[in-house]
Amino acid sequence: MPIEKIRPHLPWITLLMLTLSVTAIAPGFLAIGSLLQMTADISALFVLALGITLVIYIGGIDLSAQSVANMTTVLVTLSLPTLGLWSAAGVLVAGALIGAASGYASTRLKVPSFIATLALGGVALSIGQFASGQQAVFMDPAARDLAFGWVIGSTAGVPNEIFIAAALLLVLLFLERRTVFGRALKAIGAGEPAAIASGLRVDAYKIAVYGLAGAISAFAGLLFAVKLAGGAPNIAEGFLLPAIVAVLIGGTPLTGGVGGVLNTLIGALIVAVIRTAMVYLDVPATAQQIVFGLVLIVAIALTIDRSKLAMVK
Repeated sequence: MPIEKIRPHLPWITLLMLTLSVTAIAPGFLAIGSLLQMTADISALFVLALGITLVIYIGGIDLSAQSVANMTTVLVTLSLPTLGLWSAAGVLVAGALIGAASGYASTRLKVPSFIATLALGGVALSIGQFASGQQAVFMDPAARDLAFGWVIGSTAGVPNEIFIAAALLLVLLFLERRTVFGRALKAIGAGEPAAIASGLRVDAYKIAVYGLAGAISAFAGLLFAVKLAGGAPNIAEGFLLPAIVAVLIGGTPLTGGVGGVLNTLIGALIVAVIRTAMVYLDVPATAQQIVFGLVLIVAIALTIDRSKLAMVK
């Protein structure tokens, strides 16, 4: 069977094969408690991947997501005693501004998206380092429980992190498939020159996407901070590669136009199963990035649309 016919089904086939393999190694893997814990552990990374998905969906790339999340953990921790719950709104705005700045640099200044987001990611990193004094900061337990205790709680035995991630997925899925905004993003990813020729305000849409992605990255950072009761300029170090792997292996190619946030759910579950398998196989944490690097190369090779390779975005 030609690879083109199999390609749309590769994500769920991969997830099924990996699940069966891990179950063979550890029969208790499919226990409800184990699955819930695995899903909760991957929730913040999944949220981070959702923001990256939007940018890749339009044919760009966001390398600032991890740095924005790191910055957020510091800023929300430091502002919590003064602002309480409003500290969340503040960091979301900060993330959106950094994302929008990346979008502006990419669209209006014609800086390639990987350079623009890498540069603004450096800005976010520096803000986090300056604000924290390049050291870990910790939340006051009482203030955290008062403002964000519900985030780390559970409902009917299901961690609330799962409900939060699921709610964000549903909102973005509606935005992607049921709104003019979502249809415009698909048109831009499928063929930007055609979208421009049709009269779409491509630059405005792209800046909005980068801004939204920045806010989502900040939201992921907020989840990290609440769960870990603090922040640091490098607390989410090592999450960017698995997040990009989740997007690509889920079926949203770097060339954009296909896939989307629902595909990233499958991709994130694949990443979660791979991480669990490495734990069972006693793969050192330092070697896990090697695995994700190799998976990333395979994912790109299997998903990329080679007919668009001549177009730089």
